[in-house]
Amino acid sequence: MIDDLYSARILSLAANLPHSGRLPTPEGSAERVAKLCGSKAIIDVVLDADGRVSDFAQTVKACALGQAAAGVVGENVLGASVHEIEAARDAMSAMLKSGGDGPEGRFEALRVLKQVADYPARHASTMVALEATLDAVRQALAKHHTDTRTRLAGAA
Repeated sequence: MIDDLYSARILSLAANLPHSGRLPTPEGSAERVAKLCGSKAIIDVVLDADGRVSDFAQTVKACALGQAAAGVVGENVLGASVHEIEAARDAMSAMLKSGGDGPEGRFEALRVLKQVADYPARHASTMVALEATLDAVRQALAKHHTDTRTRLAGAA
């Protein structure tokens, strides 16, 4: 049964991690660690003027499931808004914990991990890259908001 968990698609996603590494000058950076297994994701982002991800890098040390989730995130995150990432995180969590269908839209490919729902010990590893991405984007948005307020105050 556990062999079904590691499908060819999951192993392919895990082996080909898009946007691997770090950004030289990120606007937001975040790290998440899955306490149970030690899977870790470090995410750097830059946002465009509309608050969408325009540059992205990730360093992920995780099991094949965590790496596969990070692969899907890396393939689809450019152009994403914080709302799309939040919706994907919420739908992914519901898929794993309460039988939800999984993410829609740009992150729909995360549904390939639906069978992880049967392995609660693997949930945190599967979520680590998406959670870190959301944290990094929120941090960058806060910086954008502060920078805008500072520019407006300086213009007075």
